[in-house]
Amino acid sequence: MSNLKIAVFGGGCFWCTEAVFSRLNGVIRVLPGYTGGKIKNPSYREVCSGLTGHNEVVEIQFDTDQISYSQLLEVFFSTHDPTTLNRQGNDVGSQYRSGIYYTDEEQKIEATDFIQKELASLWRDPVVTEVMPLEVFYPAEEYHHNYFARNPEQGYCQIIIKPKLTKLRTIYSKLLKNEH
Repeated sequence: MSNLKIAVFGGGCFWCTEAVFSRLNGVIRVLPGYTGGKIKNPSYREVCSGLTGHNEVVEIQFDTDQISYSQLLEVFFSTHDPTTLNRQGNDVGSQYRSGIYYTDEEQKIEATDFIQKELASLWRDPVVTEVMPLEVFYPAEEYHHNYFARNPEQGYCQIIIKPKLTKLRTIYSKLLKNEH
């Protein structure tokens, strides 16, 4: 299907980012993983050390007939802080940096234009989101997949992820899948 595309975003902990994007209409699959590092097939433990250079990211497969890359960018930038370098809340380290890893020139242009035109007036501090070509994506270990859905009562999920989902429902209710 030619209307299926891939977007890769790093917005802090991939549990949070996966929980947000998996709720959007038109998103077919969200897979947590790693990109941007120096070693092949890194483990979670290696990435968390901060020594590999990888970023925790999600690979989003989406249907462009149902949701646009621009809409994904809007959600991305409203559900994390793109002005904090190597940090999202209490998650600190280069593996939590804000990043967009484009798969083609169109995504690169759209992401850089979005940052320059849309975000400049929204944030007091400069946006530090890196915009880089996607070189390789390594899926995270299975126990990270659908983490929030499988662990909704876990403390991190309640304190960090649940408020992001509340914000998502408040601002982007028209983009959400029908949740029962």
